[in-house]
Amino acid sequence: MDVENQSFLKHMGTDKKGNSRKVWIRISPWVIMGSLVVMAPIFIFITMESIRIQRRSIELMLSEKGGALIRAFEAGTRTGMMWGDWSGSRVQQLIRETADLPDILYILITDEKGTIIAHNQPLNIGLKYGPDLPKVIDRTLRWRIVMTPNGTRVFEVYRRFHPSRPGMFPRPGHPMHYRYQDWFSPHMLPAPSAPPVQVIYVGLDMEPIERVVNESIKQKVILAVFLLMYGLLGIVAVVIVQNYLSTRASLSRVRAFSDTLVENMPMGLVVIGETGTLLSLNDVSERLLGISGRDWADSKAKDILPREIVDMIVEVDDEHPLATKELELDAGGRNLSLEATAGSLRDEEGRLLGHLVLLRDVTEIEHLKREMERKERLASLGSLAAGVAHEIRNPLSSIKGFATYFRERYHMVPEDARIADIMIGEVERLNRVIGQLLDLAKPLDMKKERCSLLSIVRRTLETVEDQAARRSITIDRSGLGENPCHVVADPDKIAQVMLNLYLNAMEAMDSGGVLSVALECNGIDSPVTIEVSDTGCGIHPEHLEHIFDPYFTTKQSGTGLGLAVVHKIVEAHGGDIKVTSRMGQGTTVRVTLGP
Repeated sequence: MDVENQSFLKHMGTDKKGNSRKVWIRISPWVIMGSLVVMAPIFIFITMESIRIQRRSIELMLSEKGGALIRAFEAGTRTGMMWGDWSGSRVQQLIRETADLPDILYILITDEKGTIIAHNQPLNIGLKYGPDLPKVIDRTLRWRIVMTPNGTRVFEVYRRFHPSRPGMFPRPGHPMHYRYQDWFSPHMLPAPSAPPVQVIYVGLDMEPIERVVNESIKQKVILAVFLLMYGLLGIVAVVIVQNYLSTRASLSRVRAFSDTLVENMPMGLVVIGETGTLLSLNDVSERLLGISGRDWADSKAKDILPREIVDMIVEVDDEHPLATKELELDAGGRNLSLEATAGSLRDEEGRLLGHLVLLRDVTEIEHLKREMERKERLASLGSLAAGVAHEIRNPLSSIKGFATYFRERYHMVPEDARIADIMIGEVERLNRVIGQLLDLAKPLDMKKERCSLLSIVRRTLETVEDQAARRSITIDRSGLGENPCHVVADPDKIAQVMLNLYLNAMEAMDSGGVLSVALECNGIDSPVTIEVSDTGCGIHPEHLEHIFDPYFTTKQSGTGLGLAVVHKIVEAHGGDIKVTSRMGQGTTVRVTLGP
């Protein structure tokens, strides 16, 4: 079956031009959508968190830069005041020089009410500082993002401005504590009575930083999209590999299942390609059609299969996709009744790949049908015979009595005595026929016991020896053996079966011949087969199915009840009887009885 499977699969994998058809692995869009729904939020969260951390790092860096500038300005202020040449112009110059550093937009100092007392642009001195004033002003460094009037975003760092340093004179009552002297206010404010609250603001340009941040965000988004696509491709690859492995395993299981199913199915399977080549035959079809496995390989179906099956395939088309017929075939010398169903094989796109034929042996079913019909006829005949036989026997008894009387009265007249003997003989023959008819119609009254079939066969053969000798018939006992072949049966009924079979066999050999009787039993409590063969004229095939019917006979003097009675006795014993015959060669009857 491996060779034919390979041929069949090879054919199934090609198109009408013989080109191999590609099979693509399909992935459900729900798998991709589901993976995207799961992975997208993760990558979005990671990207946003990375951007947030970067922004936080930049804000921390800018705040540190602003704090360093404030501390540097305070240090420069203290240094200038220590040399004694400190003045307002020097303060403004220090602010301008510090504000000239890269990315610094402005440096200004306000009092606690927001009035600008120092600015890198002197024109702004004395004006109110625009943004909302901080609610808390202390030595803690703080930052915020403000908008300039022209719409520029500024990173502003601020805290309380404290340029003072310890004085040279101790506080009264505290010899270890020194006064703090404000070296800045006298130069910038008119005669302050006490050091005022001052706030220093440093405005840093955010445009270069935002440009770097935006570029970084763009790169992170691209990276996130790339990683997302890479992850999706990885999931798709895993799904493809999984589907491939699963499909391969499923295909192996399906092939194993299909091979086992095709080989062990009780029906014949025939697969024919679109070009008429025979692609596959299972064992059942080979056995039914009598085809050897080496005969059909790479052959045309019309050269191997019976013509009736090939004609069925021609009838299958688009309008009639299935064709079913009951065929009578002569396969290997046997008459077979087959139920054949033919259909077309097509792929998913509707292209024709070939044809499939299923063969079912209905020979036994037809035989059973005939048996049922025969039993129905016997039942009807039995009902009729039971009433008719009783009415016929009474007149026959009277006729026989009168014939006997006339034979005794006119025994001196030879012609009258001969006629009386003929009448008595015919009446007795009618009585026998009626007896057989009644035996056929009524249930058998059997007395079963354990008996030896070998003894019964030998005894019945002795009964017909003289008659066989007169017909120049030789009896062959070589197949009997010495095994007693015990069975549970009615010895008289079995003897009646054997005598009827012997007589039928001898009547078929008018010119002499050989009557062979054989016994076959495999052991204790096993079925026993009795085989009776002759070398007579044989039975015509058309008559074989009717030989057990009542009153069916091909003999001029036969009644047609002998084999019908034999069949009934064998059936009553739970056995089986089969007849095979060849015209001009002889007939064989096989009777099988249980242990």
